[in-house]
Amino acid sequence: MTEPRVGEALERLAAGSSRRGFLGRLGSAIVGASAAGFVAKAIRPGEADAYHFCGHTYTTDSCPHPMGKALPRIDSNGFPLRPSDGHPVDNLGRLINQRGEPLGSDGRVLRDPDGRPLPPAPRTPICDNVGAKFGFETSIDGSWYRCCAGRVRKLMDCCSYSDTRINGDAALTGYCYQGRKVFCVTYLDTNVPC
Repeated sequence: MTEPRVGEALERLAAGSSRRGFLGRLGSAIVGASAAGFVAKAIRPGEADAYHFCGHTYTTDSCPHPMGKALPRIDSNGFPLRPSDGHPVDNLGRLINQRGEPLGSDGRVLRDPDGRPLPPAPRTPICDNVGAKFGFETSIDGSWYRCCAGRVRKLMDCCSYSDTRINGDAALTGYCYQGRKVFCVTYLDTNVPC
């Protein structure tokens, strides 16, 4: 039913204008209709949906995480956490207990073939690990906050003096200070409701 109405409207619009004017208005109408749906999805009350994770609305990619392409979740000291539940992981991406011992999926300490507990691996703050991996100094300078899954999320820029960011394009200042620029981003989920 809507097709004849749309067709009639287009014919009326075309009759009263030049071809170029018609195409311009038609293009604007299509873009406007598409944008309305996008904006409605992008702005939800109470939630900051994002480019690649909740709360992050720009295109700078996540800092490398020991769990591979996982989200860059960290604790209050910058150490890596498993994104799904906030359990600590070591630099190899293994779950660990409070003593740093690697754990299996059953929650038990991993053991070697002789039954001895596997030794702990290092556990380095994500932004420090980025600096070591890419060969320059890094620091977490500033942060911003968003509401994600009903809790306040603290998002942080891992900053460096590099003119390019992890994406390979030009680095932005973001929340970095003293001439540093954003290289990649991390986040901390707080227990503060929003």
